[in-house]
Amino acid sequence: MLITPTNLRALFTGFRAEFQRGLTTVDPTYAQIATVVPSTTAGNTYAWLGQFPKLREWIGKRQVRDMAAHGYAITNKLYESTVDVKRTDIEDDGYGVYKPMFQEAGRAAAIYPDEHVYGLLSAGQTTHCYDGQNFFDTDHPVYPEVDGTGTATTVSNLVQGDQPAWYLLDTRRAIKPVIFQERIKPSLTSMTSEDNEHVFMLDKFTYGIRARSNVGFGFWQMAYCSREPLNEKTYGAAYTALRMLKGDGGRALDIRGNLLVVPPQCREAGTVVTTADKINGTTNPNKGLSTVLEVSHLA
Repeated sequence: MLITPTNLRALFTGFRAEFQRGLTTVDPTYAQIATVVPSTTAGNTYAWLGQFPKLREWIGKRQVRDMAAHGYAITNKLYESTVDVKRTDIEDDGYGVYKPMFQEAGRAAAIYPDEHVYGLLSAGQTTHCYDGQNFFDTDHPVYPEVDGTGTATTVSNLVQGDQPAWYLLDTRRAIKPVIFQERIKPSLTSMTSEDNEHVFMLDKFTYGIRARSNVGFGFWQMAYCSREPLNEKTYGAAYTALRMLKGDGGRALDIRGNLLVVPPQCREAGTVVTTADKINGTTNPNKGLSTVLEVSHLA
């Protein structure tokens, strides 16, 4: 192929088509546990985290609640992936060997939210959320007044142990346990001008993916982590713990653990706990309460 601007544009169109094809070869699952929030600036501040809306009987004037502002901020990060294509390969019509690479680049762009969302979930025992505690912790403060005042009691959404961690989540609401904040979707760009120093000095054309995003935690009340063996007793305890949760002011939050997120090594146990009619000859009271999501990133 002759190296002309027209031919290079046509080549980039072909590479971009392979990139787009790669985007469709994988089915990411991050949106099952994460709320996707668009971002238009360097970052977002989620001062409203900690506020569970509630209706009250309207008697007299409106009751204006001065909710505690937590100032939980998520700053967008810049992500990239860059590859070089030899000029000689294009001249010798050898660019076909790069097609699978651009397809794989598309796949990587599609799956990268999964990697970050589940990576954050697995780091929840050591990563802070809006209340200043680790997302999974044994001493989250809950206050007697709806505005976050009074003497707090502590609540746990974590059970320690020596087994692979599994997670019971409530993902039915607008705000899910994790926030995926997206500033710029992954896109493919090229650097192919012959006047470019990189092209001139290295005799290579450069193609790269660029994206901006970040992840953070939503409501800790919607998630429970256990490192005990996954069985009918530990699952039942986790489900009940979520159902018992109350927010500031003492009102029930109606949390239901509808999604059981497990690493591959817990898939069989999770399937038994959530689908079996009987376990050890006894009726399974947990059947149908949750669906199982197996995540390889948690292995």
